[in-house]
Amino acid sequence: MRVIAGKYRGMVLHSFRGEDIRPTADRVKESVFQILSSRLVGARVLDLFCGSGALGIECLSRGAGEVVFNDLSDESLSLCKKNLSRIAGNFRVTRSDFRAYLSRAEGKFDLIFADPPYKEDYFETVFSLICQNDLLSSGGLLVYESENDLSPVSGAYFLDRRKYGRTVVTMIQKEQTN
Repeated sequence: MRVIAGKYRGMVLHSFRGEDIRPTADRVKESVFQILSSRLVGARVLDLFCGSGALGIECLSRGAGEVVFNDLSDESLSLCKKNLSRIAGNFRVTRSDFRAYLSRAEGKFDLIFADPPYKEDYFETVFSLICQNDLLSSGGLLVYESENDLSPVSGAYFLDRRKYGRTVVTMIQKEQTN
């Protein structure tokens, strides 16, 4: 795993060993960030299931204003902090279940990355909590990574969907109500 572009381009990130953890592949990351490039400079970002921190670090490398890294796993947070120790930027690391974090988060995010374990189906819960707590800025995106296509839910506008092998990346906005 490496940083694809920006200030830290080419930096090799520490990653998990073994087959239990599935980090976002570099080619998927490259494609997703190509789509998001115009949204990153100055953005406030949440990396909700941060793992090694690769997605949030990519955002910082490309000019994000602030990134919040969250995970429940001590192993993930240790690895994320190890990667973050090599860079500068405005970031914070929290240890919390995603439900608890989304229930107490303050302010709005321009981008929220949610890359939960594929065996879990958290999409409806994640989206519902984001909406209930008004966590997306106007035009903000939830970027959700999963193994299967997401089922539509009330209030969600699926802006874009890309399939990369067994990975599906869906970009979701809150439907605008007038």
